[in-house]
Formats: sequence, structure tokens, C-alpha cells
Amino acid sequence: MIDIYETEFRKADLNLLVVFSALLRERSVTRAAAALHLSQGATSAALGRLRTLFGDELFTRTRGGVEPTPRALELARRVEPALSLIHGAVTDRDRFDPATARRTFTLGMSDDLEAALLPRLLAATAALPGVRIAVRQTTRNTVGGMIDRGEIDLGVAAAPAHGADHRSRDLFESGYTCLFAPRLLPLRTPLGLDDYLSHPHLLISYDGRRGIVDDLLEARGLTRRVIASTTHFAGAALQLPTLAALATLPTHAATVYARALGLAASPPPLPMPTYTVSAIWHGTLTDDPGLRWLRGLVEDAARDHRRS
Repeated sequence: MIDIYETEFRKADLNLLVVFSALLRERSVTRAAAALHLSQGATSAALGRLRTLFGDELFTRTRGGVEPTPRALELARRVEPALSLIHGAVTDRDRFDPATARRTFTLGMSDDLEAALLPRLLAATAALPGVRIAVRQTTRNTVGGMIDRGEIDLGVAAAPAHGADHRSRDLFESGYTCLFAPRLLPLRTPLGLDDYLSHPHLLISYDGRRGIVDDLLEARGLTRRVIASTTHFAGAALQLPTLAALATLPTHAATVYARALGLAASPPPLPMPTYTVSAIWHGTLTDDPGLRWLRGLVEDAARDHRRS
């Protein structure tokens, strides 16, 4: 067995996998070279050797840089966890001490979950000089792919889409809450259906056309008047203090925005579903000490949120 490994390893410079990981993360030969402290020529040469090694183009040129091929994404699912384990062995990162560690953790969350969890995460890491939290925008449909490609260490999403290689843990239950400025809309709470339908609404939707509220109203033969739409929950909430309109948002974010912006909160006057927010990660990273610590940090933040 050892002879087989040694024979195979003689064919490849394992440093090429570090270049592969940087290209996957940066999506640019120039940015990957800068991250690795290599010249662009040396990085391009390494990419050429990677292509020969794996018999695939691996990265194709685009206007903004490079994009991984399906073969590269398949390799990433195996290479990224292996590099993490090797790095842990070499740097003694199999023991993680947040007080002395120097590490950036990348989380995938939508902006409503950022509102609920990120302030608590930042408070918990404020006294840790070497720990950095980076957040990338994700949805329940994109979080799994970003984990597989090594773009994020941990995802947090509402009912995230799972793959066979993923692991998850439930964090909290949430639903929907209606927000408005009581100074501009002096309405009684909880809102009645007549008030809800007689005032204009801000829509939060990825396509800008309709959301879950519209589907539920349509099933009852009802409609609401939408005057504007945005793709971000925070963007909608920030308009409400100066706009006589209603917005229906995830409860975990609505409670944060209501306190910060002096908004009134009410349950929507129609039955709406609840859902589970979960943390999700790649199964091969379950035993990474740093990521175990990160998952614990997120679970603590979720627990604090539930109590607030």
C-alpha cells in the first residue's frame, strides 16, 4: 500500500493542490497569485501542470477571471478537505485555541440571518485578535454548492438543501412578522386583515414580482397593493421609518429591525408557515477543531437569539 502511494505521489507536486485551492477560492489567476505570493507567470504555469495532471481544463477564462469546470468542482469536494487535514497536521491546527489562533472563518448567510446572528458572533470574537468572521450571501438553494466548492466553512439557512456529504444541526424555529412605522401608520396590533390589505406593502423577493404572502392571499382570493420591491430584508426595513407601508419579514430579523428602527411589529393576519433554521457543513470537516469551535459559537448565538 505504501509503495503504491509513493509511486503515485512521485507523479505530482502536492503544492499544485494549494494553487488549485487558491484558484477555486479567488476565481482569478491574478488574485490567486497575490494570495500565494507567487508571480502570475508561476501561477499560470502551475495551472498548466494541474491541467496535465488531471487531464482537464479545470478553469475556463471569463470576463472577470476564471470559472471551475465540472471536473474541478468534483475534485474540490475531495481536495479541499484533504488539504485542511494536511494543513492541520503541519501547523498543529488539530488543536484549536481561539485566543491564539490566526484564522478566518467564512460563513454563508442571507441578510435576515446576519441581522439575527452576526452581532452576537462579532461580540463573541471581539477579544480574539487573530479570529476573523467573513460572511458571504447565500440562500437555501446555493449554500450546499458553496460548501462543496470550499467557498464557505459553514452555512446557516432556512431548511437548507442537503447533499449526501453534508451534515446539519437545527438552530431555531422562525416564522413571519409584519413591520410598520407607528408614527406614519397608527394601526392597532395585532393587525386585522382589513388594515393589512388596505395599506401599501414593500415586497422582499428575489424576482421582484411576488412572495409567499401573495401566494397565501391568492389562495384565499385576495390581493395586496405592492408599491416597491427589494431583494434584501434590511433594505426594506430601512425604508419603513419614512414610508407609510407594511413589510412582512422573517421573525428572527423583524425583531432586530423593530428594536433598532423604532418599528411596530405584529403577526400577519393570515396563517403563515414556520420553518427551521439550520447550520450546515461538509461531513469531511466535522472533526476540524476550528470548525467545531465555530459551530459551537453559532449555536450559542442562536440560543441567545431564542432567549431575546
